[in-house]
Amino acid sequence: MNKKKKIGILTGGGDCPGINAVIRAVARKAMLEDDAEIIGIEDGYEGLVNNRYRKLQLRELSGILTVGGTILGTSKKANPYRYAIKNGDKLVFKDLSRRALDNIDDMELDCLVVIGGDGTLGIAYKLFKDGVPVIGVPKTIDNDIMGTEITFGFDSAVWIATEGIDRLHTTAQSHHRIMIVEVMGHNAGWIALHSGIAGGGDIILIPEIPYQIDAIVAKVRERHSRGKKFSIIVVAEGAKPKGGDIVIQRIVKESSDPIRLGGIGFVLGQQIENMTGIETRTVVMGHLQRGGSPTPYDRVLATELGTKAVDMIQAQEFGSMVGVQKCKLVKVSLKEVSKGSRKIPLDHPLIKSARSLDTSFGDKK
Repeated sequence: MNKKKKIGILTGGGDCPGINAVIRAVARKAMLEDDAEIIGIEDGYEGLVNNRYRKLQLRELSGILTVGGTILGTSKKANPYRYAIKNGDKLVFKDLSRRALDNIDDMELDCLVVIGGDGTLGIAYKLFKDGVPVIGVPKTIDNDIMGTEITFGFDSAVWIATEGIDRLHTTAQSHHRIMIVEVMGHNAGWIALHSGIAGGGDIILIPEIPYQIDAIVAKVRERHSRGKKFSIIVVAEGAKPKGGDIVIQRIVKESSDPIRLGGIGFVLGQQIENMTGIETRTVVMGHLQRGGSPTPYDRVLATELGTKAVDMIQAQEFGSMVGVQKCKLVKVSLKEVSKGSRKIPLDHPLIKSARSLDTSFGDKK
């Protein structure tokens, strides 16, 4: 009798809408086509190190297509190659990759499907180099993974951010205020760019284009001179002034990505109000962008990525991620993915379109 294929699924990094849709797609296709056994590893790499997993049943997959978060749990801190351990009052880091590899061997996995962002997939590449058959699926609201033009979770985040901007328009208009909307995106401005354009932002600030406070103030004053007594500013959390630095909310020492951004909106708000005398308020969208049900687009994309991942398992195309390029699903080397984050090119058509409509990026007076 042929041995049943065993496929592990792991979800790492920040949660986002659409993860459950990928889990569902991978598991259902593998079960129905290959009669595979699906092993869900709990809480990302934390579960891989500490051997926490369970066998997924078809009934668990029913109804999760529309549900946000992840039924497997996740962790932004755990990294088998640099695992944080408390030693008294001190925090020390140990390489526990050998333990993780032994656990994979004990589970007798034929493949490990890793659903995550650039950090999670970078670790997956290390596991692949250590002999683990890995397939990656790109997940992040930030849309900043190398080798793919789109990630699931991004569209949902843009929808949520845009709705927030839409709602703030009436308040800004009624009270003649400047409203600053701070959105996520880490070191890439994709959410700010898309939601800023969709929400009619007057000024969009992204990490790729360092801003000048004088240029922002000049834009606000120019609008007031034309009778526009309010302004909407959409700022990415990783935006920074020319010659300046990012605003760090806190440091999580035990994390493999310790810097948590946040607060740039409040810094800007104080500066702008002091320089213009116009009441300025800041709203931080924060984790609202990660939660809730995925948009129809993200449900479809997640399903496509998940089923393509199973095709790649069947073809034994390990060490690869499912990507989207020119609207087609493609195979991307995890080596390419691990090279860094995908940022917005300065000649991107959306930047050109926005500038042509008199949207400011804070870099020109």
